[in-house]
Amino acid sequence: MVRRAALKPLAVILAAVMALSLAACGNSGKSDTAATEKNNGAAVQGSSSDKKITITFQNIYPDPTTPSHKTLNELVKQYEADHPNIHIELDTLNTDQQKVKLKTQAASKEVPDITIVNPAAQMKPFVDAKLFAPLNDMLDQNGLKDTYQSGLLDYYSFDGNVYSLPDGNNIEVVYYNKELFEQAGIANTPTTYEEFLNTVKTLKAKGITPLAIGEKDSWTGSFLFMNILLRTNGGPGFLQDVMDGKKTFEDPAFIEAVDSFQELVQAGAFPDGATSIDANAGGNIFKSGKAAMWVIGSWETGAIDASSVAGKVGAFQFPTVNGKGDPDEFMLAPGSAFAISANSEHLQETKDFLNYFALNFPKKQFEFKNAVGLGQKVDGDLKAAGYSDLAIEVAELFNNVKGGDLAFDNTMNPATAQVHLSSIQNLFVQKVDSAQVAKEHQAAFEANKE
Repeated sequence: MVRRAALKPLAVILAAVMALSLAACGNSGKSDTAATEKNNGAAVQGSSSDKKITITFQNIYPDPTTPSHKTLNELVKQYEADHPNIHIELDTLNTDQQKVKLKTQAASKEVPDITIVNPAAQMKPFVDAKLFAPLNDMLDQNGLKDTYQSGLLDYYSFDGNVYSLPDGNNIEVVYYNKELFEQAGIANTPTTYEEFLNTVKTLKAKGITPLAIGEKDSWTGSFLFMNILLRTNGGPGFLQDVMDGKKTFEDPAFIEAVDSFQELVQAGAFPDGATSIDANAGGNIFKSGKAAMWVIGSWETGAIDASSVAGKVGAFQFPTVNGKGDPDEFMLAPGSAFAISANSEHLQETKDFLNYFALNFPKKQFEFKNAVGLGQKVDGDLKAAGYSDLAIEVAELFNNVKGGDLAFDNTMNPATAQVHLSSIQNLFVQKVDSAQVAKEHQAAFEANKE
């Protein structure tokens, strides 16, 4: 049975499936052209002044080989060409760098015109501090609101106002390099955690790095760990149960998850010096063919298809753990999102640009073969458009989603989340008594209850 915490994400994921399924019948050329023409007209009207204006756009697309980076830069270039008085100044960082920088900027109330924020619990402190502008009026412009999957904007809303626009809506999967599996003599993808560990050990014995990761950006290890907890708990809702007082972090499911995670570390699953490698570099270990597996969100599908391992990669669901959990329940990842500073000196011009950017984002991502995992409806047939077997395989995984959980730092308050991220990161460096890890988590939760 799908538990209460999974109901809302499930509705969102099912909307994503419907969007992909119905899109095959769509008339993409007509609808996209009409939307672009409407938006261009609105933006010109809103930015009619000849006064030179600079809009600072903080973003997390640093890798120039990825479709998202190319989408960002092409849309910015086109907008500047259409609006000679507007300059979009890009502040491009990796995810953790951007989070740290934004916290510093927020403390001095100097948030960029456009910045990146994660949903739910991660957004709340910025909204409470009144640092972000409500976007309801912009969403009503040119039908932008209707481009988002049903229910998705709820993760970015407080008190009836939408404060940011998501770039994706993803599930976490295990990507694997078929050639490296073959080299190691591995015939099948693992369906149980025991098989998963044996796969890791077999790859390690053959001199192949089993799992790519960049744990300098601590969210990567947490995201993988949360897959294990989703299984040991027997389904979604562990963190919600903690918040509701029904469970504590010293519950056997959490301790079992820590023990299982440490088995991976002790088996040598990760690259040497994983905590000194950032997420971008960690992903490149897989995308350059130097690691056999990568547990990450489906947003990486397009980037993998644009890399040197294109055509060699498949994807599978995270396995059951000690016979527990359902492979069709996933870690769910409503995407990072674009927010506008409430103190922007050019608020209307910034809204005009973000309206243009968001309307054209799905079309451009579709062109760059990066439509799997978008938060907006996709108007096009993946197979007819020449998408890879991997992209179609991942899209099909969406069809089986029964529910799942959000990431730890999208669920718990930031102070508790930071203790968690540091605690999991430490497991890459040294083995720790799992009961002690649980106590640290519970103490942090108790100290930071809202």
